[in-house]
Amino acid sequence: MPFGLNKIFSGYISVIGAGSWGTTLAALLAEKGYDTIIWAKEKTVSEQINQEKQNKLYLPGFILPDNLKATDNLYDAVSTPRYIINAVPTQYIRSVFSPIKHFLNDEATIVSVSKGIELGTYKTPSMILEEISSRKVSVLSGPSFAKEVIAKMPTAVTLATYDKKIGLILQEIFNTSYFRVYTHDDIIGVEIGAALKNVIAIAAGISDGLGLGYNSRAALITRGIAEISRLGIKMNAKEITFFGLSGVGDLILTCTSNLSRNYMVGFKLGKGKQLSEIIRDTNMVAEGIATAQAAYELSVKFGVEMPITEQVFLTLYSNKSPQVALSDLMNRSLKTEFYGH
Repeated sequence: MPFGLNKIFSGYISVIGAGSWGTTLAALLAEKGYDTIIWAKEKTVSEQINQEKQNKLYLPGFILPDNLKATDNLYDAVSTPRYIINAVPTQYIRSVFSPIKHFLNDEATIVSVSKGIELGTYKTPSMILEEISSRKVSVLSGPSFAKEVIAKMPTAVTLATYDKKIGLILQEIFNTSYFRVYTHDDIIGVEIGAALKNVIAIAAGISDGLGLGYNSRAALITRGIAEISRLGIKMNAKEITFFGLSGVGDLILTCTSNLSRNYMVGFKLGKGKQLSEIIRDTNMVAEGIATAQAAYELSVKFGVEMPITEQVFLTLYSNKSPQVALSDLMNRSLKTEFYGH
């Protein structure tokens, strides 16, 4: 099925998931000259990409490269590519990839760009894919809103790999004049930072929705990275990772912009909307909603104090009012700033 030999690498690149981020990365790769195909679960989306070079459902207002192809046939998308990019929301990775695990190209290198923690198993996207595919999986993450990347605004991200050679190859594949890719070897740290920043972003959105100001947001970001790193270290991540692009970088981005779906979930909660109403009114997944539950349960499992995560979890799942959650956060017992480190 490949539609032409790549100029540098044999085979082609397949992006699984045609949401805003998957579409953006597929467009970036196609524009670089790589033979790229994107899988969309909706036939209307794949047809629109092929016929109109647009994804009006998830990335309206942008014209996609002419050489970007789309399909709604998952078997075609995974059976022969040299590189498979997973852009499926975390809670759906297993249901998408498990039925086709025997059709995955044995030679394919898999890269995950999803952010979250699977409910029940507490596995990160790369862990889920490794279990299904029986191979190592790399991770691309960092502060990167899809709309800004596809508009070619300067962006820097982290690529965490299990092998230096693979890292250098993937770095070259993804890097452009506006999309700068740094390599790293801490896969679990990158994924924990990527997942939990969405929970803190919900808290920041709630804070802004309540009209609490910049002091409150700064406190949430700073104390947020503290509790993220505490859990990450317990899960064998490197502490330094949480002070890089996939840690504090991604956290700052998602906590300070209405382009963040998770921030907007929190903002609407702070304004008094119900979670069910917020979910109903959006066609994109806010990963932080499910991750809040998984992260809270992980904090209990590992005995890690994560007060912001706990209050977000209680606000989302126990109908706790944001005002009471705020009061409980501010009236906890006093501590030294770097307790637990």
